[in-house]
Amino acid sequence: MATLNIVLIEPQIPQNTGNIARTCAATGCRLHLVKPFGFKIDDRKLKRAGLDYWKYLDITMYESLNEFLKLNVIENMYFFTTKAQNVYSDVKYLDGAYLVFGREDAGLPEELLKDNPKNCVRMPMGEGIRSLNLSNAVAIGTYEVLRQWNFPNLENQGQLTKYNWN
Repeated sequence: MATLNIVLIEPQIPQNTGNIARTCAATGCRLHLVKPFGFKIDDRKLKRAGLDYWKYLDITMYESLNEFLKLNVIENMYFFTTKAQNVYSDVKYLDGAYLVFGREDAGLPEELLKDNPKNCVRMPMGEGIRSLNLSNAVAIGTYEVLRQWNFPNLENQGQLTKYNWN
């Protein structure tokens, strides 16, 4: 079974984190949350955005970026940043990949990016656009990796509720 890890470094907006948690639940991704957060983990807005999907999540929390980096393999991490030179869809993601996203207001630390230039990826955007919404960026990155992996363990066909597909 393929494992995809989604990492949020110091998320600030509870609704984004809730939406990302829902994406992780829907896709079977592991969610890693790195403190400090800009909200309490029991925040109503966080839970409302994730609805009733919390029971489907595999979440690991870390006290700091240093703790996260010490406990996980950096070679298999892809740092999503508007500062990167590589396009996210040009990368071949291996099993166990970590998609790492920074704070909504500041992104990832530049020292981390400078030390790992080959693992930094960006999503193309129009000139002058600062960035995409964090939850949208996570969904785009997640589904690109899952597309490359042929959507393992996910349902690929839906059913109508009142009719049959004929």
